[in-house]
Amino acid sequence: MTSQLDKTFDPAAIEAKWYSHWETNGLFRPERPDAEPFTLVNPPPNVTGSLHIGHALDNTLQDVVVRYERLRGKDALWVVGTDHAGIATQMVVERQLEERQDKRTNYSREEFVDKVWEWKAESGGQITRQLRRLGCSMDWSREQFTMDPHFTRAVTKVFVDLYNEGLIYRDKRLVNWDPKLKTAISDLEVETREIQGHFWHLKYPLASGDGHISVATTRPETMLADMAVAVHPSDERYAALVADGARVKLPITGREIPIVFDEHADPELGSGAVKITPGHDFNDFEVGKRVGFKPSEMLNMLDAEGKVTQTADGLIPENLVGLDRFEARERVVEMLAAQGLLEATEDRTIPTPFGDRGGVVIEPWLTDQWYVDAATLAQPPMQAVREGRIEIVPKSWEKTFFNWMENIQPWCVSRQLWWGHRIPAWYGTAIKVNADEDGSAHLEFTGRPKVFVAETEEQALALAQAYVDDLGRDTPLLAGRTAAVVTTEELDAEMDALCNAQEAAKSNLTIYNIYRDEDVLDTWFSSALWPFATLGWPEETSNQPPFASSEVEMRRTGVSTSLDTNGTGGSGSLVQRHYPNDLLISGFDILFFWDARMAMQGMHFMGEVPWRRLYLHGLVRAPDGQKMSKSKGNVVDPLGLIDKFGADALRFFMAAMESQGRDIKMDESRVEGYRNFATKLWNATRFCQANGIGASQSVAAPQATLAVNKWIVGEVVETLAELDKAMADLRFDAAAGAIYHFTWDRFCDWYLELIKGQIDAETKAVAGWVLDQILVMLHPFMPFITEELWHAQGARPYELIVAKWPQPEAKVDKAAKAEVDWLIELTSNLRAAKNELGIAPGAKLEAFIANPSDRARQGIAGNSAALERLARLSAVHAAPAPDGAALQVSAGGDLFVIPLEGVIDIDAEKARLSKALEASSKEAKALEGRLANPSFVERAKPEAVDKARADHAHHAAEVARLEAALARLG
Repeated sequence: MTSQLDKTFDPAAIEAKWYSHWETNGLFRPERPDAEPFTLVNPPPNVTGSLHIGHALDNTLQDVVVRYERLRGKDALWVVGTDHAGIATQMVVERQLEERQDKRTNYSREEFVDKVWEWKAESGGQITRQLRRLGCSMDWSREQFTMDPHFTRAVTKVFVDLYNEGLIYRDKRLVNWDPKLKTAISDLEVETREIQGHFWHLKYPLASGDGHISVATTRPETMLADMAVAVHPSDERYAALVADGARVKLPITGREIPIVFDEHADPELGSGAVKITPGHDFNDFEVGKRVGFKPSEMLNMLDAEGKVTQTADGLIPENLVGLDRFEARERVVEMLAAQGLLEATEDRTIPTPFGDRGGVVIEPWLTDQWYVDAATLAQPPMQAVREGRIEIVPKSWEKTFFNWMENIQPWCVSRQLWWGHRIPAWYGTAIKVNADEDGSAHLEFTGRPKVFVAETEEQALALAQAYVDDLGRDTPLLAGRTAAVVTTEELDAEMDALCNAQEAAKSNLTIYNIYRDEDVLDTWFSSALWPFATLGWPEETSNQPPFASSEVEMRRTGVSTSLDTNGTGGSGSLVQRHYPNDLLISGFDILFFWDARMAMQGMHFMGEVPWRRLYLHGLVRAPDGQKMSKSKGNVVDPLGLIDKFGADALRFFMAAMESQGRDIKMDESRVEGYRNFATKLWNATRFCQANGIGASQSVAAPQATLAVNKWIVGEVVETLAELDKAMADLRFDAAAGAIYHFTWDRFCDWYLELIKGQIDAETKAVAGWVLDQILVMLHPFMPFITEELWHAQGARPYELIVAKWPQPEAKVDKAAKAEVDWLIELTSNLRAAKNELGIAPGAKLEAFIANPSDRARQGIAGNSAALERLARLSAVHAAPAPDGAALQVSAGGDLFVIPLEGVIDIDAEKARLSKALEASSKEAKALEGRLANPSFVERAKPEAVDKARADHAHHAAEVARLEAALARLG
């Protein structure tokens, strides 16, 4: 029994209702133990995030795919969760503290981390609620967080295993240092901005006193840590100086530095000489290594806040120490000018690196960090892409992928934060307990710290104990005794006891102090495990690893909830069933942040690709094509669009506009248009209800004898094939276009019009079945309205979200298709001709056809009622037309002549059309000339050029239309 629909379609009234229904009833992952698995993981949004237009695109495309595969009967698992977002989250919590005149350093590390967990419990779920509003059918019962205990175990294991394999190591290198956040950041988190600056030309006196070498720099303050001047080996101007071992005596510091050969120096640029500051420039760092400086010998002149600090040789004047780097720049320039060593200053636009989070200029800084041997891990993914085991769609992105992977640098994975996965490394330092003359003890630290990498502190202590036991047998350090291995927390109490015990102080005991690395891991390190750690790895059993429901409580108590790893997915572990994933959909902008790193970690630890296909979509841009940004004020809020037009309309816009390899221009009018499309379907369903057309009881197409019913069944068959092919090719625009045009054009505009007045039992059955197929095929794109209409049409054995994908079990009836298509073509052409000539749409006319084809005869005979009602032809005569003015229209090769005497004023109409043709021709020619002018195309604003092209296309089309209209009048 049908449920009568309201007259007006109101998206808000149905969206919350159906989403709650789906989620409450577990319909996002129905029980299908024997079904073929299909797996998709959502790029985990930052826990600090809120839904932006890029999320809306990304998640819409994923939901289209997962709903499509679910309807096809697969065990579709869409993994959902959020990323702990180390830098972003710590910034949010610190900002809240600042608002209360408080700061992080007022708390211990543990206390601050507790505050972050509390913030997450209260405010960290905003974006997941917003994803629900978009209609994302994710398996919320298994929602993940990258700081969940099971995930942390996976992260720790990966780090330890890579370390033991020699693929993670600690090294002193230059990093991108954010002086505001006081942490290293990735190359990918640096954005380059064009800043107005200067190029300073400096004189560096030769140490011999015989002249000078000129150098130029955009960062004169770094000369305080210069270690060499480089010239090209082919530059004859400096060959003798290098051969004689000549040195430069730096201004201000007085440091003497060598002149060296290196190909980094360009003899054609400026003086051909380049100052080398290996501790503060990435290129100079490589030059420094090539000419023999060890990283440990390279000079560092800045502290973590970007302030000048004394170099190891102590040559920086004390009045510069402590200055901010930009203050130091001004002072250094002033001092050089005062000494007559500033040759010139040029104004120049400087590409300058900024941190995308901290918002300050990034400083290359020499420091000890943890690195992953990315070059080694990159080899298997590259081979997988070459062999087709990973298909990148669009294929054009392969070149970019290989270019980056083949030139990949060591991946710095340590961050100087408190929030995140703490690096599982401990350092051991030997502390000698010596006796003073008064019998008390004092401590003496001996040797360099040694690192112990382990999954737990207990394991690290055991490694340290084994180390010192072995050390005690081979060195007098321990005087033949086993050292006491203690953690930093235990050290104070141990020392109190020893220092108060005279005998212990005389015992020459050595204590080995273990303390943990303070750093945390780069957020992308943990999210790289998303395709398999979310499935329970490394516990590859049928028992579920603990997933957190309340991270704060669980973290404090150690108690966690338990979910079945199998879910409803059959025997064996979830990771065995759902790894590799079938597909990853992501923006191209995180290809290297995340996608490539998942490929590296997945192939290394799972021995298989993380996903078989990688789909990279473009960006959603502002209507004028510019990138959206808050600073430009052109950001579009997807929730505002949902409030205005409904989630279905926004989703359909995203899918319909997603064309492989192209960005999407935001166009609110198109979103509104798809809201109108939903309204069209709503009203079509109301028409069906009013005519007794309800839910179909058949998956297969009903039997049809009438041509119009045979035709519409064939249209379903063709649309389904087109839609399936588009989805197989991940052509979202083509898939959306197929169902849109079938629904609007074929079903609503033609089929329902053709059957009006002749809706018999067969037609009711066919129409009900066709509407059902529309709802199923459209559901992945517009889930809310389709579910509402599905239920409104009558009782069903199942929800639409888990219905069966169309299986018409029918073929296209060619004869019926030809007949109905002929009728549609005739009606369409006649309507267009009447419109061109200003004839009222409802005006009934007579038509003549001198030599009708068999198709025309059959069409006229079998569709007389439709011809009169739709084409508004009162009669069609199989005879030549009478003499006089007439319009001509064709259909299927047949020419219909329609007399116009008494219908319109022929002369006046010709005059009107001629005048309009002249105007459009003139405008088209003017625009053509403007567009042919290179000066206009190259110098005008892009939006002005685009408008001129659009106007030219419009007027050219008008010329063609008007010429055709005049030709009709003879």
